[in-house]
Amino acid sequence: MRSSILQTATRYLLPILLLFSVFLLLRGHYYPGGGFVGGLVASIAFVLHSFANGTNATMTLLGRKPLSLIPVGLGIAALSVMAPMLWGLPPMTGLWVEGKFPIIGSLGSALFFDLGVYLVVVGVVLTILFTISLTDD
Repeated sequence: MRSSILQTATRYLLPILLLFSVFLLLRGHYYPGGGFVGGLVASIAFVLHSFANGTNATMTLLGRKPLSLIPVGLGIAALSVMAPMLWGLPPMTGLWVEGKFPIIGSLGSALFFDLGVYLVVVGVVLTILFTISLTDD
């Protein structure tokens, strides 16, 4: 039996936790935070939803298997690592766009690397936890 209190709380906490995870992602190249911590917070949000509504409901909410996030994240991170080589720079050299953008601030390759890490962390954590949750003994 599922708790109606937890289901109601999750309805409000899920978007707040996801917004906080994006905040951590965006501030990661200036202050502590980034893709890893933001990905963990996003994973926690979906795990909380899974506790309240069941793993199948959370998988339906996600719309795709979390395993599919891993290669996308690895691809984005790899591209951000290799992109400086197009300009004759060593891999992992930070590239920055001139000017400031609202909310994000400076836009650079570090943000794309963090985005890749974010997607990989969410994909790995949710794949492991959902696999354990859906396994029948």
